Parts: sequence; C-alpha cells; structure tokens
Amino acid sequence: MGNPKAFLTVPRQEAGYRPVYDRITDFGEVEQTLNTSDRKLQASRCMDCGVPFCHWACPLGNRPPEFQDAMYNGKWEEAYQILTGTNDFPEFTGRICPALCEKSCVLKLSFDAPVTIREDECAVIEAAFREGFVQPHQYPRNGKKVAVVGSGPAGLAAANQLNRRGYDVTVFEKDEYVGGLLRFGIPNFKLQKSVIDRRVKVMEAEGIVFQCNTTIDPAKLPAGFDAYCLCTGTPEARDLKIPGRELKGIHLALELLAQQNRVLAGQTFSGKDRITASGKDVLVIGGGDTGSDCIGTSNRQGALSVTQIEIMPMPPEGHNPATPWPQWPIVLKTSSSHQEGCTRRWSLSSTKFIGTKDGHVSGVEVEEVEWVPNPDGGRPIMKPTGKKEVIKAQLVLLAMGFLRPQHKEYPENVFLAGDTATGASLVVRCIAGGRKAAQDIDNYLKKK
Repeated sequence: MGNPKAFLTVPRQEAGYRPVYDRITDFGEVEQTLNTSDRKLQASRCMDCGVPFCHWACPLGNRPPEFQDAMYNGKWEEAYQILTGTNDFPEFTGRICPALCEKSCVLKLSFDAPVTIREDECAVIEAAFREGFVQPHQYPRNGKKVAVVGSGPAGLAAANQLNRRGYDVTVFEKDEYVGGLLRFGIPNFKLQKSVIDRRVKVMEAEGIVFQCNTTIDPAKLPAGFDAYCLCTGTPEARDLKIPGRELKGIHLALELLAQQNRVLAGQTFSGKDRITASGKDVLVIGGGDTGSDCIGTSNRQGALSVTQIEIMPMPPEGHNPATPWPQWPIVLKTSSSHQEGCTRRWSLSSTKFIGTKDGHVSGVEVEEVEWVPNPDGGRPIMKPTGKKEVIKAQLVLLAMGFLRPQHKEYPENVFLAGDTATGASLVVRCIAGGRKAAQDIDNYLKKK
C-alpha cells in the first residue's frame, strides 16, 4: 500500500460520461478519462485487503491490489505486466465489464464507494499501448496446430494463450471482420472497433492466422489440426412467438446492432434492408444490457421516442438484501443509454403485435403481470392481471437473451469455450473460458 490512509482522504472519482447533448450526436465512446495524476490517486484508494474480494469476484482472477499499487507508485510497466498476467485483453474489459470486482470491494460494503478498478484497468492498458510496452513477441514453436472456430472474446483468448504455448493457431471467423460479439454486438459508443483492430494486429504479428468469411461446420472440422476449440457463441436469439410476429418492423436486437456497426465500418444497405429508428416510436422488449444498447443506438439514429419494457418486476434501488455483499447485487441499473432518453416499465408481458393494413407494426399489446412466491421455492410464479394496453411503436426490438446452444458428442480433441459452452454470459467470463480451454488443450496434447 503506497498510501494506507488514501481510502479515508481520497473520495471515489469516476471519469464520467460525455455530456448527453454532445454524445447523442455521434457513435464515439461515451466514457471519458481522468488525467494521470487523478488516476494514480484513485489507485491509491485500494486498501490491499487481507482477503481481496475483488480477486475472488473476478472470473479471470485479476489482482487489483497489486497492479493498482504499481500504478500509484508510477510503475506503469509493472502494472501492465501484473494485469496481463491474468487478463489477455484489459482494453476490452476495462471498457465494457460490469466490474464484478468493484461490487465486492470492501469499500463498496463500508460506504458504497468502491475503488475504480475497471477504469484503472483501462488506464493501465492504454498507457501500455501509448508508451510502447505492448510489443509482439515470437514464441518457440512445438510443431502442433490448433484451430479456433470463432473470434469473439473466448476465441481470441484461447488463440492468444495457445500461441504463447507454441502452437500454430488458425482462427476461423464466419463474418467479414474479427471480433464476434465485441465487433457486432457491442455498440461503438461503448467499444470503438479500432480497439479490436489494434489488438488483432499484435496477435497477427505474433503468428496467429485469422481467416474471415469462413464458415466451419462443427460436424466437419477442417483436417490438419491436432485439436480444435469451438468458440461459436450463442447464435440463436430468443424470439417472441406471439400473434403478429410476421409484421414488418420487428427485429431481433442484434439485427439492429450488427447492421449499425457495419454501417459505421463503411458498409451500405438499401432502403428496404436498412433498420433504422429515425422518426419512429421504438419499443425495446427486454431489460438487459442488449436492450440498453438498442436504446442508445435508437436515440443516435433519431428515434421519436424510446420505451423499454421488462417482464420481470422492477429491481430495488441501491441495495438488495436478497443479494448481499460480496455477491453481485441485483439492483436497478441505469446505463448511459438510459440517461439519454427512455421510458422504462416493468412487469409487462407482450401478448400480440398490432399492424397497419400494409403489414407494418404499429404497436404492441401488453398485459400487466404479478409475480408471487413459488410455494415450492425457486422462480416466482407469474400471474396475468388482465390489465392490458397498447404501446405505440413503428419499430420493435427483441432483446430477450439467447438460447443455449445444443452440442452433439465431439471427438476428444474438440474443446468448447465461451458462450457456446456456458450459454450467454459476460465478456470477462468468455475470456476466462478461452484461457481455460487453452490450458485444457495444452494438457491434452502434451499427453499425446
């Protein structure tokens, strides 16, 4: 601990977001940064707890007390080495991770002001790129080849770790760009795609081969590899099969998000294929992060209004006794996109889509529901109340999560990682899954 009293004298200071009136006009990253002096002060707030719950909560096992102490003392390269010892891509998690570490910080428990671990993490890796600490390395080859199918966070992590262990790694990606969910699922205002490109260039310089526009059938994996790592994510979104689903103007969330990211990358779409909220009343069905991303995207496209509905009840604000520290708190989350303009409602079930004579959606009939305790325990029971209304909408976005992929039995040299193994999860967990798969593959091939 560079300053054992900093947590008492230095208040938590977040970098915050760009003003709404400014950020709503573009797709630039909304989060700002602190200057180096203020960032070091924030790092000094870490108490180096005897039991570091931040480390316990992180799926990657990051060591915030250690890299923040190095930060505070101006040892940025040391901080970088500590951080990347457990996390392949701090530039991703430092921007989009919900920071499970911060929710388990002792300062979160004591006075709801945890250390700014996520922002500090991002500051370390950005300093590393800026100062030239991030340099491609060449690793001795062991003569074995591994194919990684999918270039999302799990695939990238698996490829990175396997390459460092000496394997010749080829990453197959069905889309035209590398990145998977990072590229097509997360809006640029949260993660600029130049951040992905920067990392991919380093990985290519280290010997990893990327083959885009290449669809791989898991039942017919390409020959010539000693092992395979499937990181194909959760490609099937949960749909809403209610009357009127065939109407025009109803889209899965990723249809909007992926297309908008492609537009920002320079691609063009015809008028009939372009999904846009411009001049429309937008209804987002689903209250999670993907729904929030749809809100931010719709507002930037010029939506007339945006409403988000959720079938579950509104979570408590601030503190939830059902999820005490150091657990992840199930509480009301207000994102930067919510702050930009959105009506939020809970305990509403969608019963049917309503359309115009020309077959375009014009509204959604919803019914208020109640959630009552399950006498057998487990998930509460949903009861319709009969109270119905119609929410006007010319664009409906379905953001209700993803179905867990079903897999057949694979040969022993085929491994799964990321969302395809666990179902939809966090980027940080996908990176952890990719790292574990790489270790498992290494163990397997060494035995061979």
